[in-house]
Amino acid sequence: MLLQRLTEQAGRLEGLPPEFYRYRQIDWVLIITTGGAAPKLVDRRPPAKARADAVVEAVPYVQRSGTKVPPFLVVDTAEFVLGRARGATDEQGPAEKDVAEAARRRGEYLALLRRWAAEAFDEPSASLVLDSLTRGVAEDESWGELEARHTVAVLVDGRWLHERASVRELWARVVRERKGAGGGQQELCLACGEPGDLLSTIPEPIKKGAIPSAGGSNEAQLISVNSPAQGRGGATKLVNTPVCDRCGGRAMAALNNMLASDSHRRSMSDGVLLWWTREPLEEALFELVDDNDPDPQAVAHLIDTLHHNPDPAAAERIEPNDFYALTLGLNNARTVVREWLDIPVQTVKANLGAWFEDHGVFDGWRGTTRYLPLWLLALATGRHNGTQYAKGTAPRGIERELLRTALHRTPPPAGLLPHLLQRIRADHRVDAPRTALLRLALNRSHDRTDRPMPRLDSDSTDPAYLCGRAFAVLEAIQTAALPDVKATIGDKYFGTAMTAPAAVLANLRHGANAHLKRLRRDRKGAYLVLNERLAQVFGAFTDDLPTHLSPREQARFVIGYEQQRAADFAARAAAKADKAAKAAANSPDEPAS
Repeated sequence: MLLQRLTEQAGRLEGLPPEFYRYRQIDWVLIITTGGAAPKLVDRRPPAKARADAVVEAVPYVQRSGTKVPPFLVVDTAEFVLGRARGATDEQGPAEKDVAEAARRRGEYLALLRRWAAEAFDEPSASLVLDSLTRGVAEDESWGELEARHTVAVLVDGRWLHERASVRELWARVVRERKGAGGGQQELCLACGEPGDLLSTIPEPIKKGAIPSAGGSNEAQLISVNSPAQGRGGATKLVNTPVCDRCGGRAMAALNNMLASDSHRRSMSDGVLLWWTREPLEEALFELVDDNDPDPQAVAHLIDTLHHNPDPAAAERIEPNDFYALTLGLNNARTVVREWLDIPVQTVKANLGAWFEDHGVFDGWRGTTRYLPLWLLALATGRHNGTQYAKGTAPRGIERELLRTALHRTPPPAGLLPHLLQRIRADHRVDAPRTALLRLALNRSHDRTDRPMPRLDSDSTDPAYLCGRAFAVLEAIQTAALPDVKATIGDKYFGTAMTAPAAVLANLRHGANAHLKRLRRDRKGAYLVLNERLAQVFGAFTDDLPTHLSPREQARFVIGYEQQRAADFAARAAAKADKAAKAAANSPDEPAS
């Protein structure tokens, strides 16, 4: 199914290279003209700070491995094209074995070039190119920087040789021969369902560096069975995955194209997620997950889809489109397909609507519900150093797990809640991203009654939630009475209060009397508001304060604390706006000029 969808996507993508071609940077250009001038080698490497000026062309390519690797047609490394040995630029010069290997590789390169010249009888420049490369290129001072690994392309009378139709046709035949296709016996292809020449191995690997990896990076195969122990029934290569040469090449071309595209790729620390749809979408969809400030109307549409999601048959009639997501990792030279998702677009819309609805938090200053980008939620699971979240401290794979939670509408990993609570106690840091994660964890729990609202729930009588609210009010009283205090009660007692609130809140409630007395003397308005708020919160308890809170209750404590603070911010912002409006209303009109 995956290869089939990739092959279909290849037909929709623009800018794909020709069959068995790949976009590569050209380091040196060998210029040949029909006027009889000697071939000239020109350095086309861009400066270090001008990578955008590099010459990038779609050139013949196929995966090759081992020590006696075969050549590419026309465009290859300087070792193949010019016989440049490894170590030629070293002070001590190349080793004898490297000189011999460079001679072997150039000999095979010229042999392939002779085959092209013999078969391309209607190509006027074939004999010229073959003769020029057989005689060799005179060395000059520029060769001092020419390394064996540098890519060399050939330009004949101002036109790239690899663009000739005869070169493309011969290269396609060569690749099929090397990869076991084109033997004359056609069999059914798993991807297209049509008879075709089956491949023994996939011709093109995934580009080096296209899949982020914590370890080393290398070119990787999407399908690789090298030993009988790995294959079903002891079969190796592609025996159990029959793929024709056309589908194999197109599938990998589409995969590499999307891996290089910002519109289809989302990189993570240990892998990459690719996503696309069967038909183009005019509206934003998956992009909203990482948007720092997603469009409120787009989010509202997704949430509306969640609550009015029709049955699958009706959804198919409403929007006959499909969403595909592929999560890839890397294990040495093999690709790890961690997840493959193939669902209707209507379903993924509902899942993303649930994602936003389940984690949104109220922003008191803006007076709106805030939706956090997934990258920030993942970062917030790491350590906070007092200024910012430290990169590399989040649990490994947490981004991938949160992505899965968003796309599948499943609970986050079970270890997220205890880990996050531990980080909050250790860092003394509660903010919107961490509150959003706590809401997500509780909203996706099996307990259907445990569904915290995105903003302050003044009617809730849950003891843990009320304890969090009470702590926030007590902290606000201290801050109002002692604006220059260096260590607040949050700095000193928050970690203890969220696990064993009874003793802490009782002591703080008693200590708040002195702060309230000062406020009554110095700031009568603040005293009236905070004293009433404190009475309301403590009056909502229907039983004694809890002596110990479970992890889920600790999460409700933190949510109550943060939502109370957000509500206080909103009240302050409203009071400030009301004061400004009254001042503007009472001020005399400006005299006419």
